[in-house]
Amino acid sequence: MLDSSTILTLVVVVLVVHYVLADRYPRPQNLPPGPRSLPILGNAHQMPLEYAEKTFAKWSSQYGDVVFVKVFHRPVLILNSARAVRELMEKRSMKYSGRPPSVLLSELSGWGDVLGVMQMGERLRKQRRWLHSVLFAEGALDKFRAVQRREVNVLLVSLLRKPDDYAAHLHRLTASLMMESIYGHTVASDEDEYLHYAEAALKGTTEVASPGAAIVDILPFLRHIPSWMPGAGFKREAAEVKVSIEEAHVRPYEMVERAMAAGDDKPSLVRNLIDECAGRGNLAEERRDIMSAGAVSYIVPIAGVDTTKTVLLNFILCAVLFPEAYSKAQEEMGRVVGTARLPDLNDRDTLPYLESFLLEVYRWHCPVPLGVPHAASEDDEYRGWYIPKGCMVIPNLWLLTLDEELYPEPESFRPERFLGLSAEDVERLDPRNIVFGHGRRICPGRRFADVSIWLAVANIVAAFDVRKAQDADGKDITPPLAFVPGSVSHPRPFKCSIAARNVAMELLADLNP
Repeated sequence: MLDSSTILTLVVVVLVVHYVLADRYPRPQNLPPGPRSLPILGNAHQMPLEYAEKTFAKWSSQYGDVVFVKVFHRPVLILNSARAVRELMEKRSMKYSGRPPSVLLSELSGWGDVLGVMQMGERLRKQRRWLHSVLFAEGALDKFRAVQRREVNVLLVSLLRKPDDYAAHLHRLTASLMMESIYGHTVASDEDEYLHYAEAALKGTTEVASPGAAIVDILPFLRHIPSWMPGAGFKREAAEVKVSIEEAHVRPYEMVERAMAAGDDKPSLVRNLIDECAGRGNLAEERRDIMSAGAVSYIVPIAGVDTTKTVLLNFILCAVLFPEAYSKAQEEMGRVVGTARLPDLNDRDTLPYLESFLLEVYRWHCPVPLGVPHAASEDDEYRGWYIPKGCMVIPNLWLLTLDEELYPEPESFRPERFLGLSAEDVERLDPRNIVFGHGRRICPGRRFADVSIWLAVANIVAAFDVRKAQDADGKDITPPLAFVPGSVSHPRPFKCSIAARNVAMELLADLNP
């Protein structure tokens, strides 16, 4: 049996040999600019574990909007401008729609069967087509309006009863919207069985994907060492994650099968796909892909790291920090919708200031600082630079939303910047085009998410005053501008006052979600 020191020695030897062999071959000299790298490590020592978007922004000011680095042997391209993102990830999406290979996540942990990690191919195209046509296409959204209305009503009642728990209420809203639309299942509480499956899968993945475990992606041969060996703990942990992910695939799907057998006719993505495939006589061969299409749409959102919840938390923070803008949104609401009813989706086009307020929420603090990495599927040339096949491509979305050329005074919260724009400028400046991804990997659920967010925001504006909390001496407590690091960045917990408006008390009392 090899001990840990022997394994470490082997790893070092392999890295040195790899570097020496790689150095024997000519390296293209016209790579994009970037910070100086070290032998073997490349720029790994310069890659931050937290708030990488800010480091990338500093590099952009030094080297330009396209920055090249290497993390050990892996080439990485960082895009820091809307122009670069548009020209590579949208106009050349055929070349930049892959995902960087990961032995740890795709192979050992079981994420390779999930849409967001899956490589380009017919399976991915089919599942995206399913999600779009059955659930997220503009016309398909209408059948879920009743679900969205009911879940927003539950949110309003929860805020009325326990306003201090607003973050938990927003989490439940997100979870229930996804479970209802994907599986036709109503989430009654945070103790829901199916929430547990998703949370277990994400928690295990976060733990197994530590920097130490990721050595297998740098040295893929380590996948073959026995899991009982010292230093192979990542394999044991990944095997446990694989079990959790399998449960998150299978258990909700089986729930839908049982509901259908019992005569339940609630619409949902999975039910529609089962009916469709059964009608064609190929349900058995499509069963696994239906599970996968459902799982990707619910695991990440329910585990609490989704964009919908983050945008809503950012909205609450903006309402607290920028009371004049929030009051303008309330004034428009009262003038257009009145106080005899709560707003619904039919009111959206008549509330331009509220729309601008929400767009500024998306922009003011980008909920997704860095886009999910793409990969170049072939060698390419851009502005005279060589981009090697397999290069990881990371868009710095946080910096895009702070671009002074697009958004003057980007640090200021100014909803007015989106008022009175031409159709062309609306499309060019809409921050949702940044937040929800690019090219062939654009989020298939973006319309569903945006509609759900708008409905929640509009009803909070109509029904509640959202202000700074006060301390024991009656002094305002200003929330700090502090955001958690990570793939999705939401505000750190903060206190605020959420109180029902007098004009809305009767409406809230009549709600029966």
